[in-house]
Amino acid sequence: MNLDDKKQETTDHKKDDKSEYMDNMMPNIDIKSIEAEIQSLKKELDDEKAKSLDYSKKIKYLQAEFDNYKKAIDKKVDDYRKVAAESLIIDLIDVFESLEKCIKDWTSTKEEERLKGINLIYDQLKKILENNGVTEIECIGQKYDPFTHEVVSVIEDDQKEEDTIVDIVRKGYKLNSKIIRCPLVVVSKKRDKEVNNNV
Repeated sequence: MNLDDKKQETTDHKKDDKSEYMDNMMPNIDIKSIEAEIQSLKKELDDEKAKSLDYSKKIKYLQAEFDNYKKAIDKKVDDYRKVAAESLIIDLIDVFESLEKCIKDWTSTKEEERLKGINLIYDQLKKILENNGVTEIECIGQKYDPFTHEVVSVIEDDQKEEDTIVDIVRKGYKLNSKIIRCPLVVVSKKRDKEVNNNV
């Protein structure tokens, strides 16, 4: 037996060992059933891809539909604002014209009539504000609230409870329940005890 024959025999022997090893490791494996399982999994994967694409299209459609709905609502709100502002502006035009007439007749009217005319315009404007949900924030004698009031000054007063509003520098207003302008207020504080004892 020459060297080449020995090599061939070793290779054949290795092949036989490998086949025997594979037969021992995977007995009774049906290749056709594995291929069928692979095909089935591929089909499931393709079905899931198709569903995923379908869901993606639906999401894009719903997103576009929502964007259109949002634009329509924004337009309605904008239209409503314009109509609401129109009503307020018509009321303010009446006040403007009353004030214009008052100024025009100022020199030819007596002081009492002028004051009466100004009070009428004031009442007219106050009524417009009230009809549109604007109310003045009551302050004097109230306890200071940092969410409602802005303190511009503090005065020492032993007769008043600490943090009581004693004066208004600028009025504040609410529109319905929302504060649209905080009142600027003066609040009280007790004198320091050391200062009281020295007096």
